[in-house]
Amino acid sequence: MGICISSASSEIHQADDGLENVMHVQETIVSHGIEKVGSLYSKEGSKGVNQDAAILHQGYGMEHGAFCGVFDGHGKNGHIVSKIVRNTLPSLLLNQKNASAKMKTVRDHNNEKADDGLAPSEGFHKWKEACISAFKEMDKEIKLQGSLDCSCSGATAVVVLRQGDDLITANLGDSRAVLGRINDQNGIMPVQLTTDLKPGVPGEAERIRKCNGRVLALKEEPHIHRVWLPHEDSPGLAMSRAFGDFILKNHGIISLPDISYHRVTSKDQFVVLASDGVWDVLSNKEVVSIISTSDSELAAAKSVVEAATAAWKRKFTSSKMDDCTVVCLFLQKRKQQSDFIF
Repeated sequence: MGICISSASSEIHQADDGLENVMHVQETIVSHGIEKVGSLYSKEGSKGVNQDAAILHQGYGMEHGAFCGVFDGHGKNGHIVSKIVRNTLPSLLLNQKNASAKMKTVRDHNNEKADDGLAPSEGFHKWKEACISAFKEMDKEIKLQGSLDCSCSGATAVVVLRQGDDLITANLGDSRAVLGRINDQNGIMPVQLTTDLKPGVPGEAERIRKCNGRVLALKEEPHIHRVWLPHEDSPGLAMSRAFGDFILKNHGIISLPDISYHRVTSKDQFVVLASDGVWDVLSNKEVVSIISTSDSELAAAKSVVEAATAAWKRKFTSSKMDDCTVVCLFLQKRKQQSDFIF
């Protein structure tokens, strides 16, 4: 079964749709004549139980708001951790935001810039502080799950918040968020909103090594850097930030998200979030192209997952396919394919 959440009542209820890994909010929000819709889809790989989880909550925080999240679990109990985060983080974040709104704080934001070179809105600063607090609290709540061993299990998270024209991205690990933007010469082009936070990233490796963690790749997979304990060849974590994984929390693995800001313009068509199972086989440009040519907004996420599944079978014939999960949030009223130049 799937899980649905009503943005009006915030009550969770079951939906017999066969997609237990995704939380649907399929409401259409109409404002000033523009419908804001989205889709999400998840497909189990060939490694066992699907450890991905996802949510799309429209009407989050405000009428023009949305909360999108993809959570990729790993380790023995990763499938449980990813669902705990999906079910808990949205309300935790909103609570932190509401609590911080009651407190008057003075921060130095002089050096912060949006990707268009302009200073982010004041709303962004409040959401940024709420994200940092909520992610920290989320990690604590996972640790307090007494019957759940998360010493070597955890989950990554990529979250995109839309609040009016503010787009806030919080990333923890190696899932990714990409913006589809109209380019007058080249149709819709991708703009990557996040950095894949893996142990091979210089800044991430430096932090881990300062905490006596080791960053090494196995001989059979020299392109994949992993995090190891100081004196043991375990656990070999392939990302540098995550919820859980408490055996490595004293050795550089952190639950502090990388947060960025983008101001939505009329050229920005949609944002897509996906687990690394998708990005391992499809480029940003390929994913954006699939979405922009999909039959409908509601079919977009499934189209990407199906393309990723086909790419896995074509590119890695002897490898086990990873779980693939996608969330699409459309930022403008959908244009016809003939309106774009390809």
